[in-house]
Amino acid sequence: MGPKPLQGRWPLRRARVRGPSMSPTLRDGDVVLVLPGGRPRPGAVVLVSWPARSSQLSVKRVVGRSGAGWWVLGDNPDGSTDSRTLGPADVLGTVPLRLWLVPGRLRRIATSSGRPGRRET
Repeated sequence: MGPKPLQGRWPLRRARVRGPSMSPTLRDGDVVLVLPGGRPRPGAVVLVSWPARSSQLSVKRVVGRSGAGWWVLGDNPDGSTDSRTLGPADVLGTVPLRLWLVPGRLRRIATSSGRPGRRET
């Protein structure tokens, strides 16, 4: 059985980053907020599932649309298993914010251009 769809009464969901695939943007153990649904833009950080690994969720960066799904890559090419290996992914939501270790502090995720990303409406 695959991952459950992101739904519930709150518009944002939390996810914990595991592994080095998104460093230096995100590190192992970081907690991010996920905005379910939406249409990601190239450069956006997203939460994805993989048809080839139905129980695995990953946080990656969107490169573009690819036929049956989205082509996504990790920011750390040497430490990432991504669309280069697993093919197109299904985007479950965008990741606009990372939680800081200090409670109540949020930081926007930078786009591939280095500028803070915009929230999608």
